[in-house]
Amino acid sequence: MTDYVELLLTCADQQEAEAIADALLEKKLVACAKFLPITSKFQWHDKIETNDEVLVMMDSRADDFMEVEAVVADLHSYATFVLKAVPVNQISDRAAEWLQDSLE
Repeated sequence: MTDYVELLLTCADQQEAEAIADALLEKKLVACAKFLPITSKFQWHDKIETNDEVLVMMDSRADDFMEVEAVVADLHSYATFVLKAVPVNQISDRAAEWLQDSLE
């Protein structure tokens, strides 16, 4: 079985999130992108910052992480963006088939 991951990426706004998702979908590096508006609190240059952002959750393969990261780096407005891959330990058979077909 292929090692699938759920990618998590925070973006500055919906427009940026959709542009990155579209580029990844076109290259078949992700099968799906879901968007959630969030408020983030984080340490930045020794201060606590608060920003409204968009969290993008994407279905992908572990083997494609570096290529996804390169696309994100070209399109993301943050000098330091956070892209994480969370392993998918179990997935329904039909969803696995759809992911396989969508990422080929």
